[in-house]
Amino acid sequence: MALEGVRVEIPTNQPVIVLREVDGERTLPIFIGNPEATSIVHAMQGIETPRPMTHDLLKMVFDRQAITLLRVEITELHDRTFHAELELEQAGVVSRLDVRPSDAIALLVRIGVDSVPIFADEAVLAEAGIVDDGSDPSAPELADEQIEEFRSFLDQVSPEDFA
Repeated sequence: MALEGVRVEIPTNQPVIVLREVDGERTLPIFIGNPEATSIVHAMQGIETPRPMTHDLLKMVFDRQAITLLRVEITELHDRTFHAELELEQAGVVSRLDVRPSDAIALLVRIGVDSVPIFADEAVLAEAGIVDDGSDPSAPELADEQIEEFRSFLDQVSPEDFA
């Protein structure tokens, strides 16, 4: 899978991660919360916060403990909730951690989306994947005004707003 980005679903203004099959035509939309969307978009745009956010801290721990993120996998869709796992390696030992997809992607964009592969279980894609041929009316393009409104929100939000 490839990370296409974070979009805002209209009319609910709910952020959604959009993953796209690398060698296919399905997309996988995963709805996430505003704080996670802010974290992902900040990292994608190279915006630095005055203090490390949670995902920045996690990356620092990975770096200092010589932990390598090998892969992100969307493993399951259960009761409309996506589940994911991180596959990690430290000192030759490989392990897996259960995580929220939004946290996995927020960490991934800090490590480098080109250096860590994203996978989605075929059962997840079969249930929630959307074939996007470019003419799907249920996937509207965001108006410039809506994009600017979301960017304005991101520019004004701070971690303290979610305390």
